Parts: sequence; C-alpha cells; structure tokens
Amino acid sequence: MKKLAAAGAATLFAALAFAGQAIAFEPKQTECVAPANAGGGWDFTCRQVGKTLYDLKLISSPMQVTNLAGGGGGVAYAEVTSKRNDDNNLIVAASSATSTRLAQGAFPGASKDQVRWVGSIGADYGVIAVAKDSDINTLPELFEKVKNDPKSVSFAGGSAVGGWDHLKVLIAAKESGIDDVRSVKYVAFEGGGEAVTQLLGGHVQAFSGDISETKGFVDSGDLKVLAVLADERLPGDEFKDFPTAVEQGINATGANWRGFYAPGEMSDEAYDFWVNTIKTTYESDEWKEVMKNNGLMPLAKFGDEFEAFVAKQIADTEELSREIGILQ
Repeated sequence: MKKLAAAGAATLFAALAFAGQAIAFEPKQTECVAPANAGGGWDFTCRQVGKTLYDLKLISSPMQVTNLAGGGGGVAYAEVTSKRNDDNNLIVAASSATSTRLAQGAFPGASKDQVRWVGSIGADYGVIAVAKDSDINTLPELFEKVKNDPKSVSFAGGSAVGGWDHLKVLIAAKESGIDDVRSVKYVAFEGGGEAVTQLLGGHVQAFSGDISETKGFVDSGDLKVLAVLADERLPGDEFKDFPTAVEQGINATGANWRGFYAPGEMSDEAYDFWVNTIKTTYESDEWKEVMKNNGLMPLAKFGDEFEAFVAKQIADTEELSREIGILQ
C-alpha cells in the first residue's frame, strides 16, 4: 500500500509540475505585426493564424493585428528589435521575403540573430499573373514580350527590389532564356494587395506574388494566373486548373515559407509557449482546412529546427543574389 501511495504521490507531483510548466506563461493582449499593408501575405498570416488561435482557445481573447508597412519589412524589424525586444505577447509574420531581405543586408544593421524564430505554418507557392482582361494567356507569351521589348512589361510585387517577389520573376526570366535578367522591369509595393491594385489600374502589366494572396483576386475575377512556380499542379479543386511554369517549358519553382519571429529578448517561457502554440495550431484540423482553402503546402518546422531552416535559407539566398548580380 505504501508503494502504491508513493507511486500515486509521484504521479500527482509530476502532473502538478507539468501543469506548472504549462501555465508558466499566460499571454495577455496578444498582438501579431504584419509588416505590410492589408491584403498581402503577411497580413493573411497574422489574421488567419490569429483567428485560429482564438477559435482553438489557445489564447483567451482575440489577437490584435497591426499593419506596420515600410522597407519591405524593415520598419517592423527595426521597431521590434529597438523598441519591443522584450515583449512576450508579440509575434511577427515572416516569410521568404524576410530571409531574403536579411540575406541581402536590406535591413540596415540587422541580422537574423536579433530575433527568435518561432515556427512555420506552411509553404506558399509563387505565382505570376496578369489582369483578367490581358491578351497574354501563357508564361512563355509574357516573357516573349519582355524579350522583344523589355520596357513594355513591368512586374509588380509586394517585396522590395531584390526581394523574394522580384527574385521569383528573375528566376523565371532566366529559365525562359533571358540572358540579362537585369533588363526585366520590377516595381516594388508595400504588400501584394497594393501591387494587385496597381496591376488592375493598368500601371503595370504583370504581378508576382504567392497563391494565398492571389486566390481572392482570382475568385473575384480580377486576376488570371499564368503560372504557379511548383513542380506540379497544386491539389484541390480551387488550384488544379492553374498551370505550372514547368509544364510550359520554363523550369522555375519557388515556395515562399510562412511563419513567425518573436522579439529577441522574449523570455524562454514565452518563447516556448509560442513555439508550442504555433505547432499545435499547425497540427489542428482547423488549420489544415485553412491550408487547403488557400493553397498552402505542408512545412512543419518549429523552434531550433525552424531557426536552422531560416539560417540555411539566408545562406542560399546570398548565393543566388550574387549569381544574378544583386549582391557583389
């Protein structure tokens, strides 16, 4: 009986200890910063994850979403690292655009080690699209027009010059046979939503973005997707009709990871909470439905593994940027 009582006490102690760890940090007035204007991929990341967190009761009140545009994410990065670097209630939407800017030194004085990398919530494949009423219907047609008259086609994207939306265009242009990719015109805007608005207004002729920020404009009848930058067509009735660049003879692929970073001096308890919370969200049926409806593909990396993943992305982007002349 004594052994049984001792075992029961040990089990109770372990349970209490686990519970103590579980409630070591309780978030209050949570906030997600989207480093761009409403309508783009970072805004999508904050709003969709924030809603799912609340729906799953992982946070006790709705998450505030703050749009902090500027510098291709640089304004938000500087704000967090200089003014909010110990905020335990804050996470920031990030993506391949973030690692690209860090790789190219586009955030003055910034490095990946100034923040804590939390986790990913999926991969968002790149797309190249035109306005619905455009007379261009395929990706080879678009790049043939660029070859014949580079000044006649401007691409718009939600990242800065040299950013991920720009790099995707250059990769595809290079694969289409354009030798001097620096002749390809690209216009940067603060977020994919603004870039699409400029396209629809006739100020640019093509759009480079990601499937999640494009789908709503396709559904509304405003955009025509020329190519998805994936190895094969995306699954699901919503995406199966979108051709890939590969099937059109242009061997260009590009997946934009989506996830979060947190302030660099966030406590370990808070960091562990956010890593586990984002992981729980990612694994939920609710998030699987969001992924299915928005063309997100699986990418599950959290905590230390995610940090290593981002570090490799930065190193690979540095190499690519040098290859195409963006970095010396």
